[in-house]
Amino acid sequence: MKTRRSQLLLLCAGLPLQAQLKDIFGKFGAKSKAGDKNSLGIKEALSIGLTNAVGFASRPDGFFANTLIKILLPEKLKPVERGLRMVGGAKLIDDFVLGMNRAAEKAAPVAKDIFLDSLKRMSITDAMQLLRGGDTAATDFFRKNTGEPLVKAFRPPITESMESVGAMKAYNDMTARFKQIPFMRADSIDIEGYVTTKAVDGLFLLVGEEEKKIRTNPAAQITPLLKDVFGSLGKR
Repeated sequence: MKTRRSQLLLLCAGLPLQAQLKDIFGKFGAKSKAGDKNSLGIKEALSIGLTNAVGFASRPDGFFANTLIKILLPEKLKPVERGLRMVGGAKLIDDFVLGMNRAAEKAAPVAKDIFLDSLKRMSITDAMQLLRGGDTAATDFFRKNTGEPLVKAFRPPITESMESVGAMKAYNDMTARFKQIPFMRADSIDIEGYVTTKAVDGLFLLVGEEEKKIRTNPAAQITPLLKDVFGSLGKR
């Protein structure tokens, strides 16, 4: 037993982790189960998809110039928009819409750690079911399981971002000007909560788009594991 243990320690000392595991399994006859491989494949796909999505969203104009995820004025503020545009206040509206999107772009990177933490808790059973699901099965799983904590975690950085990029000032200027118009009234709204929810929705949409690419486009299967796991799906 001591000899075998010594051999194992010597083996591990001179090899990278991935090579260590592969060599150990080979020497002692242990084989990776299909479920383990599929689980790693799903996790790798989501990790890459999330990284790409956050990268796209956090760029300048990542939200603002993307019609799929651009944050528009809340329905409750439509009367404010109509009223201000009638009296020459269009710039107040435009500045606020830009500010909401700039705040989302600045806060987007916060999502990464929350998603990756959820990935660690994914079971092999979950992964097997997601592998055989639809084009956005894994994204839908994360929307269900991380949506609420993501919104909670997003609110503080969104609040900070809205202050730093001038979105809250634009909002206050807009509503103050609107109140000066006779007989005009607007519903109250949790604007920080609105921007937070819309930012999270936008990120999920982008992750879903990345998942579709990995499932359906061989060119997006950029690692050997992705090619092995997702490439084999089309052959079944």
